[in-house]
Amino acid sequence: MHWLFPSLRGYRRRWLGRDALAGATVWAVLVPEALAYATIAGVSPVVGLYAAPAALILYAAFGSSKHLVAGPMAATAALSAAVVADAAGGSSADFTAMTAALAVTVGLAALLAGLLRLGFVAAFISEPVLKGFIVGLALTIIAGQLPKLFGVEGGPGNFFEKIWALIGDLGGTGGPTLLAGAGSLVLILVLKRVAPMVPGSLVAVTLGIAAAAAFGLEDHGVDVVGSVEAGLPSPGFPDVSLDELGGLAAGSVGVLLVAFAEGLGAARTYAARGHYEVDANRELIGLGAAGLGAGLSSGMVVNGSLSKTAVNWSAGARTQLSGVFAAALTVITLLFLTGLFEKLPEAVLAGVVIAAVVELVDIPALVSLYRVFTHRLGQAYGVAARPDFLAAIAAMLGVMAFDTLPGLFIGIGVSLLLLLYRSSRPVISELGQLPGNGHFTSLDRHGESRRIPGVIVLRVEAGIYFANAERIESEVREAAAREGAGAVVIDAETVPFIDVSAVRMLDGLTGELEALGTRLLLARDVGQVRDVLRTADARAELRHVYPTVRAAVEAARSGR
Repeated sequence: MHWLFPSLRGYRRRWLGRDALAGATVWAVLVPEALAYATIAGVSPVVGLYAAPAALILYAAFGSSKHLVAGPMAATAALSAAVVADAAGGSSADFTAMTAALAVTVGLAALLAGLLRLGFVAAFISEPVLKGFIVGLALTIIAGQLPKLFGVEGGPGNFFEKIWALIGDLGGTGGPTLLAGAGSLVLILVLKRVAPMVPGSLVAVTLGIAAAAAFGLEDHGVDVVGSVEAGLPSPGFPDVSLDELGGLAAGSVGVLLVAFAEGLGAARTYAARGHYEVDANRELIGLGAAGLGAGLSSGMVVNGSLSKTAVNWSAGARTQLSGVFAAALTVITLLFLTGLFEKLPEAVLAGVVIAAVVELVDIPALVSLYRVFTHRLGQAYGVAARPDFLAAIAAMLGVMAFDTLPGLFIGIGVSLLLLLYRSSRPVISELGQLPGNGHFTSLDRHGESRRIPGVIVLRVEAGIYFANAERIESEVREAAAREGAGAVVIDAETVPFIDVSAVRMLDGLTGELEALGTRLLLARDVGQVRDVLRTADARAELRHVYPTVRAAVEAARSGR
């Protein structure tokens, strides 16, 4: 059992106080947020609390991060609501049971992926796609919570439909409801700025409950949470049929992708700060165990939380024992304190949700993606010269217009299409020689570089393969057609690979140019390129690769 609780190996007694304090601090943030995120998932607030203890303890037992906090999160809660609603399809299925079943299926999928060492799959959701997805999801969540804040009915649909319905309902705004919700939202945001170590969500929830009891807010039209069952949930498999479970399977993969990417990002961030490493496959197993435990405890989907991990780190946590302390306090909450939440205004919960997700609307990050641009890329790719920005916007608008999972896959699809487009149109730079030192550099970037009379030097800044071979052939042929060009030298140092289709293209092009009196020479290839040229039986001229561009140019000018 040496692989259980890896962060506790070599534990020192003096760390106990810091872990206990950090656990209490995490609990103070976790309780109100778990209640709020459960409402995003479309289930009773207490379901968020049901999910937390098992998730915290089981992640501590199997995960590789010393600081990551596992629990309900806004993004996966929204995904859960979408997947369960789609699987239920208007049937009489128990939404709460299916939410727990989804947590189980996501957990099982993560465990299987971890055992199969599929941790690399996180790379298929790029950071810009995840950023755009999270921004779109946060805006959609906020649009869904605003009706509760204003005390109006609101409407279903995507982000734009929800906002349009809200505008139409604003005439029926409930004053006391808006005061409670907006007041809690402002309070949390102010405390985050002036007293970041104070758990603003817990303060807002406490004051909301006190105000509801003191002023009888329910009698003034303010909706409250209502009856909350006290005690711990009965462990067991959710009461769903095999057909219902099968309907959740496909959606669980999308939920897992987001949960894993978000949690792994948080784990790696704080591992770097703590000077230790996390294992992606171990993180999958930790996430799987946490999800399975949450589902079998009548909970909901869980994943690693960046915000609560930041709280854990800031409070001085040294190991996952802080998560165990937070789990114990959550159990105490379930046993003795749930009755307090019955008078909690739903508008206050909406304020907690909005305060939690508004920081995810990271517009400056999208602006920074837009600024990643060069004139050379613009010439080569046109509108596709900002691929990361386009992928982020595609994911964001996809979520806002077509729902969560479609939006995610739209973002992934656009990023892959842009990758294929860019790889099919590689940047090809013409090089010139610098006076004095004789180095060869791009003519576009270094105006002082000079062309070599009779020799064209080109640098292909990509691998050469079937998708871009024709375009490269066209550019080389065009360069060779210039008046007085007796040779074309391809600097292959920036060509990481080549395939058989490209070798055949170069073979044919070499023969074609020779017939016109122009030589084609290669310089500075890398090992993989050299190996393919040799084993694919390229022409002798191509297999003879010059060690430097200068050597190739001298050979071209001397006729060797």
